[in-house]
This record gives sequence, structure tokens and C-alpha cells, in this order.
Amino acid sequence: MTKIRNQAFIMSLGIILFVVLTFVPEHSTYAAVPVKKHTIKQGENLWEIAKKYGVSVKSLKKVNHNDNNVAEPGKVLEIPQSPISNHDKELLGRLVNAEAKGEPYKGKVAVAAVVLNRVHNKQFPDSIHGVIYQKNQFEPVSNGSINKKAGSDSKRAVNEAIAIQGYTYKELYFYNPSLTKSKWMRTLKVVRVIGGHHFAVGQG
Repeated sequence: MTKIRNQAFIMSLGIILFVVLTFVPEHSTYAAVPVKKHTIKQGENLWEIAKKYGVSVKSLKKVNHNDNNVAEPGKVLEIPQSPISNHDKELLGRLVNAEAKGEPYKGKVAVAAVVLNRVHNKQFPDSIHGVIYQKNQFEPVSNGSINKKAGSDSKRAVNEAIAIQGYTYKELYFYNPSLTKSKWMRTLKVVRVIGGHHFAVGQG
């Protein structure tokens, strides 16, 4: 009796599998999620492609088994899924917009990079939301200016900061020396000055 039941169970599974493979359409929610592709155009490089999609160059090279920085025109690249959600990109863009208003574009990229660097540093929260809303860290959070919509430059700066992660901009802090009242900030080792901001890695 047990043997008959097992045979019936196996036959049932076979019928279900046949129905699924035969009748579930390709556009069904059961179908595999398509991988985003990009065909390299003449003159493009990996940095530009990574910035366009808001992914890091390192992840782009890894998923495409590219050990160098060569972008061969006509080659189709797989675009890895960004580890940062659109919601977090928008939030970071608003912070950049508020903190680096009137600053050069490179300064906006550097501000975004500070937040991303903190996410990967054990001294800080491990999420963009956590870093930005950590108590007493960013003035736009306390004065409400973070709620203003991010401009196109700020959004672009966020994507660029994501793209260059791991290559440059190692700073964890930034401040405007003409505005800050923090004595502790002035003890930090400044490694880069862009516009009105000093960018630092830690205490000197």
C-alpha cells in the first residue's frame, strides 16, 4: 500500500511540473527576473557606465569577469543590482543637496562618499538611513533642510560616489572651518579641501 501511495505521489508531482512548464507564460510572475544589460558604445568607459546605473565599478567588473578597465565597444555588459535602494539614493541626494549647496560638483561627490564610507565603518551605523539620522551628525537633519528635493547634480553626485567606492574618497568627516563651532572637528586630520569644506579621515 505504501509503495502505491509513493508512486501516486511521484506521478502527481510529474503532472504539476508538466503543467507549470507548459502553461505558465514567460511574462508570468513565476518567470525569472531579467538581468539588466548594457551594450558598450564607442567612447564609453566602465566609470561612466557604473555612474549611469548607480553601481560600483568593482561590482561591475566582478560580475562581468573583467580584470582590467577596458570597455570594448559592442560588448554587452551585465549590470549588477545596486546594493543601495532608490529610496536611500534619494535620501542621500537630499543630504548632499542640503550640505553641499553652492559647493562644486566634486564637493557634492565627496559629501556623498563620506556617508557611504561610514556605512562600511564599524564606528557608524551600517545603513545610509542610520548614518544620516545618527544623532547630532548632520545639521540638515535638525534644521529640516534635508526634506527639500534633491537637484539633478546632487543625484548625479550620489551615483558617482557609489561608482568610485573603494578607489578614492576615504574620508569619514567633513566640515566648513568658517562655520563649525566644534573644537573636536578641528583636531581631525584633513586630507582634502574642496570648496568650503575640509574632508578628514580621523584625528591627526
